[in-house]
Amino acid sequence: MAQEVRGVIAPGKNEPVRVETIVVPDPGPGEAVVKVQACGVCHTDLHYKQGGINDDFPFLLGHEAAGVVESVGEGVTEVAPGDFVILNWRAVCGQCRACLRGRPQYCFNTHNAKQKMTLKDGTELSPALGIGAFAEKTLVAAGQCTKVDPAVAPEVAGLLGCGVMAGIGAAINTGGVGRGDSVAVIGCGGVGDAAIAGSRLAGAARIIAVDIDERKLAKAREMGATHTVNSRSTDPVEAIRELTGGHGADVVIEAVGRPETYEQAFYARDLAGTVVLVGVPTPEMKLELPLLDVFGRGGALKSSWYGDCLPSRDFPMLVDLHLQGRLDLGAFVTETIGLGDVEKAFARMHEGDVLRSVVVF
Repeated sequence: MAQEVRGVIAPGKNEPVRVETIVVPDPGPGEAVVKVQACGVCHTDLHYKQGGINDDFPFLLGHEAAGVVESVGEGVTEVAPGDFVILNWRAVCGQCRACLRGRPQYCFNTHNAKQKMTLKDGTELSPALGIGAFAEKTLVAAGQCTKVDPAVAPEVAGLLGCGVMAGIGAAINTGGVGRGDSVAVIGCGGVGDAAIAGSRLAGAARIIAVDIDERKLAKAREMGATHTVNSRSTDPVEAIRELTGGHGADVVIEAVGRPETYEQAFYARDLAGTVVLVGVPTPEMKLELPLLDVFGRGGALKSSWYGDCLPSRDFPMLVDLHLQGRLDLGAFVTETIGLGDVEKAFARMHEGDVLRSVVVF
């Protein structure tokens, strides 16, 4: 029997979000209903609200979440009612050419729940990233549920569902940061700080944080940065080279998503070094680099989508590291808020006041 719960929707482009009654259907084949316990307020949700993703309004926002499986549909075997799970937006299919080649983290046919959640009047909702977790309960594909140790607090576990995983994965999975490496991270928001934390976890010897905001640089030091550069007053390329013996960093992670900062990343890496783009650009942005420089500097230019993660592999591992005291996920949580405070959280995000606001149910 369908359930009615409270959820946060974005009714139209740049309109204030509001709490509405959401109708959640019983799970069908391959689906699960999850009782959400916590959900982070991510920049991607703001992009949805602003119409920067698509115009399929109204959106049911929220995707960086953790909770408990309440019920499952026919054929679901990977999770069961009562399991504590982190929601992910890449439920791998297991059958596409990437999956069959043993690279499921690049799955080309990820899927979401087939049924739609609606408003009380029957208006269909578009769940953010196929999740829609600013709601007391949500309907997802069972493959979007990743079971982890229930000892972890929901407000920190959910962050692995998007931003923190994107940053840690950019460093470890995509960038291949290893022991003794030098790393530079340009842009020290939530994803950039996660890349710093991931680099420290991987054993990097020198981690250089670059930003224009001293508040963010101070937080980056807490996350593991060994050096900081304020690029508002200092040329970041020259500063990174100076801090790496004149050579440039082994891995440079661009966590802003702008052509200007990508160019800085390109020239701040060592010969044969790696650039990782994890910041999300907008469709109109263009990049122009001398092709001879691309050829002559060697190395690798990579993009990192969701940290090239495989949730079934990475989420439990990172939760275990957190529970062991080796990865402080709690450091990413600036505040916990209620469901009615999401609009205020977006404003604080825009002003750069928070690393993460987390809705707790």
